[in-house]
Amino acid sequence: MYRAPLRDMRFVLHELLGDDRLSAYFASVDYSGELADSILDEAAKFGEGVLEPINQSGDVEGARWTPEGVQVPQGFKAAYASYIESGWSQLAVGEAEGGQGMPHLLNAAVEEIMFASNMALYLGTSLAHGAVGAIVASGTQGITEHVVPKLVSGEWMATMNLTESQAGSDLALLRTRAVAEGEHYRVFGQKIFITYGDHDMTDNIVHLVLARIDGAPAGTRGISMFLVPKFLLNADGSPGAPNDVRCISIEHKLGLHGSPTCVMAFGEDQGAIGYLLGEPNSGLAHMFIMMNAARLSVGIQGLAQSERAFQQALDWSRNRLQGKAPGELTPGPVAIIHHPDVKRMLLSMKARIEAMRVLAYTAGIALDTAHRDPDAGVRAAALSRGELLIPIVKGWCTEAAIGVTSTGIQVHGGMGFIEETGAAQFLRDVRVASIYEGTTAIQSNDLIGRKLGRDRGAAMAALIKDLMADLDALRATDLDTKAAKNAAVESLVLLRDVTEGLLHLQTETPVRALAVSVPYLELCGLVIAGALMARSAGVAAQALQAGSEEASFYKAKLRTVRFYVDQVLPEAYGLARVVKAGAASVTDTDVALI
Repeated sequence: MYRAPLRDMRFVLHELLGDDRLSAYFASVDYSGELADSILDEAAKFGEGVLEPINQSGDVEGARWTPEGVQVPQGFKAAYASYIESGWSQLAVGEAEGGQGMPHLLNAAVEEIMFASNMALYLGTSLAHGAVGAIVASGTQGITEHVVPKLVSGEWMATMNLTESQAGSDLALLRTRAVAEGEHYRVFGQKIFITYGDHDMTDNIVHLVLARIDGAPAGTRGISMFLVPKFLLNADGSPGAPNDVRCISIEHKLGLHGSPTCVMAFGEDQGAIGYLLGEPNSGLAHMFIMMNAARLSVGIQGLAQSERAFQQALDWSRNRLQGKAPGELTPGPVAIIHHPDVKRMLLSMKARIEAMRVLAYTAGIALDTAHRDPDAGVRAAALSRGELLIPIVKGWCTEAAIGVTSTGIQVHGGMGFIEETGAAQFLRDVRVASIYEGTTAIQSNDLIGRKLGRDRGAAMAALIKDLMADLDALRATDLDTKAAKNAAVESLVLLRDVTEGLLHLQTETPVRALAVSVPYLELCGLVIAGALMARSAGVAAQALQAGSEEASFYKAKLRTVRFYVDQVLPEAYGLARVVKAGAASVTDTDVALI
């Protein structure tokens, strides 16, 4: 049974990242550490009490397609009604749009709880925040006034319609077209892999659709974005007649069975009525507002499912009796947690999870700084940092989650391969996270092509410099903190050198840089998180020296960080070697030889 890891969340929020900045940035909503704790307590109650109990049953039952529309698993509709009644949909939406205006950082923590409790259900709700941002930035006053309040309240849901069967991730190849008709357009085409494209939880669904206006330029330069409602809007904004939009099937997936992934047909009859968002041919830029919000959320999905897998594996290991403890004279079976390799697997899971958490939350506070700091220079630097971190969070956390959830199955032994224990669901559900919203390669190409390339690595250099300064200021008086500090500094030097080499490679032979972009992204995740983990060790050591009453928590934090720098961070050296010297083995191999 899932229990929100509130103590570690609060450690990162309050003790590592601190409350002062956010309290100043969000004074208008009276933000404070105490308010954040209260919200996290309520999120834990909701996740554990409402969402988690229908997680496994939703996986077994799955969403169901019918000619009348898609039906979600039993309990989902009631849980969603409770979700909007409790106001969770409003949490991170700005005050100007009718939301509660809470920080990205706090929203990241709440999302972790919700995704861990029931990823399949929460997926449908998580797209609304990004959709609101995209519509506010590009919609007409009428569209904004009618649609945004419904999304903020949760009365309606939103979807993101990009992918087509013949194009996949290559949006330049999309064929969905739009024909002007007065003040609106008629949209014709088919989209696949649309999360919650149809369901029976709300009385309307707002589809944000990428399409090409007839006569538009080829490629991504000719893509526009349209708002296409499932039901047309009456003059007062209420749902009216059905639009020419239909879910023609749902996908049969490896995991996330409770979440309907739809094939959507637009314009099978007269054409689906859609409203242009922004200027013609500028759709991709507007859609990226929604996509960037979604990418951070997907990284948090990796963290959340890893935490679920760890909690279940830990509970199993404490109760499963098997074998004798090595070196012990006591007869009879012992809990398998006493076996060294089981202990190693659990520590590996825990260390990677805590590293994911601190990395994802750091990205969240960077976005808050970018939007709220009074100094324009600070805002610009923070925005560059947040944009740099998002592909790393999305790519590294989701790739790491595949390993962590797989390890959770391994801890269970043969019983992990049996669906009844539930251990396999976490791996099945999270496996898509490294694929959707841009595969890991798309994230890594974005990292080196856009985020490093646009400023020749200046944002990465600034991040490394700041992390180095934090480590220089770290008072390492105990062996664990000293080891963490030394390892983190060494790995940051390694990352700095590898980044410089990659920038040179990108200039000289771009295709070779792309061939090692994923190992570079993984190197970034390991090392940046390692530096943040070393800072965590310093905070924990200071608390112990001050005689904290929570000594067991801080001792556990020190041991987890020590495991990370001893057994996880060394992976950086292998990745660095690949980035430095592994590109030619890819680019110089003829595809006929594969």
